Amino acid sequence: MRYTAYAKARTRTTTNANGTRRKKTLFVPESPRWPAKRGLHEQARRILARIGGSRCAEQALAEIEATVVSERQSAGLKELFTSGVSKPLLIGVVLAVFQQWCGINVIFNYAQEVFSAAGFPISDMLFNIVVTGTVNLAFTLVAMATVDRFGRRILMLGGAAGLAVIYLALGAAYHAHIHGTYTVALVVAAIACYAMSLAPVTWVVIAEIFPNRIRGTAVSLAVAALWIASFILIVTFLELNGRVGAAGTFWTYAVISVRQGKPGASSG
Repeated sequence: MRYTAYAKARTRTTTNANGTRRKKTLFVPESPRWPAKRGLHEQARRILARIGGSRCAEQALAEIEATVVSERQSAGLKELFTSGVSKPLLIGVVLAVFQQWCGINVIFNYAQEVFSAAGFPISDMLFNIVVTGTVNLAFTLVAMATVDRFGRRILMLGGAAGLAVIYLALGAAYHAHIHGTYTVALVVAAIACYAMSLAPVTWVVIAEIFPNRIRGTAVSLAVAALWIASFILIVTFLELNGRVGAAGTFWTYAVISVRQGKPGASSG
């Protein structure tokens, strides 16, 4: 919609002029779609006028109302599997599942086991967990600044390839019993790679690839697949780690990342 493009341009202009992007996010107005969908047109108009002025508000409100009418004719579950709809649904589900099965979340959920296998005492493990959380936050902010500049596909494929390389090196380190700073550096690199690519971009793509009429239902299915995949990842990690060790576990995740990084395996 023109409203979306205008709002983004307005936000970038304000941010560049004042250099206060993070502060201004605290004062972002409510979504105008919510009151428009419930017939509160005057409230939606005031929100839009605050964003882009009264002239833009009328046109944007008309576009939103047209979209709301389309959404009211929402598709049922059966229509999600018809020709023309099933492909984006499959892409959304696959991307959601891969975001979890690339394995990075085991570092967050089983940080103690990961760093213990690398030879760190408890005191050092706590510090390393703080470091990984900080890196995750920092590179998520990097992703916010680069997702529109580089594009979804490049970030997704680059993230998958980067994780595959890092996992191969990390598995080799565990296999050769190389502990200490080298292992932590690889773990931090994996988190940074994930945080600026697969972690945020997957959510962006899932929200963008579906037509308005089926978006609510399709996104719900994709997100459900994501959390089911997350559950499977967490449940199977200890079993996988017990059978093939830390090295084999990370090599397994490397294979999954390579599979996702093949041409045509990702879309965006």
